[in-house]
Amino acid sequence: MPVPERPDAPRPSGPAGPTAPSPPPRQAFPLELLAPPDPARLPLPPAARPAPGVRLLRGAVHSVPEGTRPLEADLWLPEETSGPVPVVVFVHGGAWRTGLRDDLGPRFRHWTPGPFARLARAGFAVVCPDYRLSGEAAHPAQLDDLRSALDWLHGRAAELGLDTGRTVLWGESAGGHLAALAALTAPATAGRPDTATVRGCAVWYAPTDLTRIFADHPRGGGDPADPTTFEALLLGAAPADAPGRARDASPVAHVTAQAPPFLVLHGTEDSVVPFAQSERLAAALGRAGAPVDFRPVPGGDHLWVGVEDAEVERCFTATLDFAAGCVR
Repeated sequence: MPVPERPDAPRPSGPAGPTAPSPPPRQAFPLELLAPPDPARLPLPPAARPAPGVRLLRGAVHSVPEGTRPLEADLWLPEETSGPVPVVVFVHGGAWRTGLRDDLGPRFRHWTPGPFARLARAGFAVVCPDYRLSGEAAHPAQLDDLRSALDWLHGRAAELGLDTGRTVLWGESAGGHLAALAALTAPATAGRPDTATVRGCAVWYAPTDLTRIFADHPRGGGDPADPTTFEALLLGAAPADAPGRARDASPVAHVTAQAPPFLVLHGTEDSVVPFAQSERLAAALGRAGAPVDFRPVPGGDHLWVGVEDAEVERCFTATLDFAAGCVR
């Protein structure tokens, strides 16, 4: 006689038994969560007051390039304004290899108030952006970073009180090279509603023609076939081995009649960047019919070494006056 099965007895497994429910299919991980936050929406840094009448927002993230550090900017803003203010974007030097975004050079480090605070007191917003150095990326990454900073500024203009339709670029040495390159390639994006409009460019003792910079050194200044020069490190190859890249990275190759006004200052005794490099830029602008004010600084070496304090002050004042004229 069969024994009745208990209700709570375990049921046999296998083909004859019930099948356990399958787990739901696993969803793919949403990779978009790995992306950094959009710099256009990040909170701005708190304001410091480095000088009377000046607000400083230090370290605002303006770009997050893939594979490298976030890029930041310092913003020097006038405390009291009657409306949106014009913008000066300062691009630091350092042979594309080093440098601090808010350093105008040793002749200005003792100024109180400093040069950017003085510009803010004169009614400008001054923006000092990072860009990728040549140890992080090769050309045109640095130009891309400067353009990205201009886009970021324009996108946040309302909350910062900026009139980015009146923007002047200013750079010294390698930063002057990048400022000139950005100003001269800006016509390619003219009419874009999503970026700042460059109204002028001030260039201090900058490389302008990487295809001829070594030949311009009066006493010899390197070998265009040497892959270890600062220029080669910027390009990712020796200029002699990459002439097309060297030309593309040369501001003189991009001069057109549509160039904004330029102020070009260079010491006649510059032993780092040949004085002839600024002569080339000024000549190219003149041939194109673009407005240029070329001012040699007699006896001046790189970084204004070898000139009197009064002459350094005149270089700064000339730049301030030039920027004011561009944004009127």
